[in-house]
Amino acid sequence: MYPCLQEWIRTCFCEIFIQRPAVLRGACLGPCLDKWTTQYLREKGGDLEVKVHVSTVPTMDFLHKNFVYKTLPFSEFVKRASEKRHSDFFLCEDESYYLRSLGEDVRKEPADIKKQFPVLAEDFKIPEFFDQSQFFSSVFRISSRGLQLWTHYDVMDNLLAQVTGTKRVVLYSPQEALYLYMSGDKSEVLDIDSPDLQKFPEFVKAKRHECVLQPGDLLFIPALWFHNTLALEFGVGVNVFWRHLQADSYDKRDPYGNKDPVAATRALQALERALHTLDTLPPEYRDFYGRRMVQRVQKRTYTTSNEPKDGEECEVTNPG
Repeated sequence: MYPCLQEWIRTCFCEIFIQRPAVLRGACLGPCLDKWTTQYLREKGGDLEVKVHVSTVPTMDFLHKNFVYKTLPFSEFVKRASEKRHSDFFLCEDESYYLRSLGEDVRKEPADIKKQFPVLAEDFKIPEFFDQSQFFSSVFRISSRGLQLWTHYDVMDNLLAQVTGTKRVVLYSPQEALYLYMSGDKSEVLDIDSPDLQKFPEFVKAKRHECVLQPGDLLFIPALWFHNTLALEFGVGVNVFWRHLQADSYDKRDPYGNKDPVAATRALQALERALHTLDTLPPEYRDFYGRRMVQRVQKRTYTTSNEPKDGEECEVTNPG
């Protein structure tokens, strides 16, 4: 029996969950679980202006930017995001809203709920899963019902705390990257439930793992794991990111925590230069030496998979 929940959680992370997603139920997130009603949020947020995503469709696509950015008083934003149809709107009466909080200087400073929403931050207890020196950001998120975000990965470990509403999260292991049709850190497959298999035939090979988060749940998302979220209800949550590599491994100009580590960026750039060099050879030579390069990359970098079995849901643990 562990004397406190935090010690139990630390032990689990060290011994069981490292590099695999896990849902933790019953962790103490503070009074936010009881307090954060729409009325309470509107009262405490007041006239603070926030920049939000607005889209005519609930599936937001960051690759093709099928949304616009608009600024609203926080109170008005919460009102609209919690409605099914709007009397006041920008694009259409059933438009969808999404808030991802930003730092004061959006180009340099990571989001921190304690700085952007200090009153609400008093209600939320950041789980102590890491040393405070590793802390990177705490991102306040609010989604309209039905809002689905694009599949992407982050380069830091993070926790998704579901405070209100329910949310489905679909995850793919980093080993599935070859089947996800990547463009940068994002997948080009927008509809993961009914994908266009003529355009994305390899997507069927990607092993899918999913869970539904209830209020009070924590989802541990390891670095490089792809994730796609669908708000089943109007919902409020907080993402907490922390550095698990040395600080100088990360791009210092990245306030979002989603730029590839410096060494990875350099390696990808070197690969592009190598491929450009191969372009000077005839096709049969490019094919031959390209295959040799793939073989060497596989031998030097591929590791044994540490993911759940095919079709297995995220591990769920209840410390209570």
